[in-house]
Amino acid sequence: MSLLKKLAQKALKKSIWIFHVNTGACNGCDIELLDVLTPYYDIERFGMKAVSSPRHADALVISGPVTRPTVEFVKSVYEATPEPKIVIALGSCATAGGIWFDSYNVVGGVDKVIPVNLYIPGCPPRPEAILFGIAQALGISKKKIKPLVAEQIGIE
Repeated sequence: MSLLKKLAQKALKKSIWIFHVNTGACNGCDIELLDVLTPYYDIERFGMKAVSSPRHADALVISGPVTRPTVEFVKSVYEATPEPKIVIALGSCATAGGIWFDSYNVVGGVDKVIPVNLYIPGCPPRPEAILFGIAQALGISKKKIKPLVAEQIGIE
């Protein structure tokens, strides 16, 4: 059982409240995350809810590449979130810097500034991918991988 799964099962038994942080994204990931919150996808059925303050959040969902002006902001939001916390990097930009990975004002992905627990790649990731990534990390959904490939890379 992964550390994230153990953490979620022990500390976050009832629900997970998420706080969204945009560090300079094009808003593609933001729109897809908002789509997950609509009744069509209804992320609240998994006990997840968006909150307006990092002090009330259990998880941070960060989209966009971390730019030099937002480094201190990201660190302060991370520190304001109470322990235990989950950090989710949403989209290509948050995971590795996206197409701006080598720009003068981009530090890189979120993991260059704060520790990340879950990566959801895509430009932008579809709502289904966001739901599946979060559900898989929390143990709600089983991993979908071919048995032969799982055996080759050592996954049960």
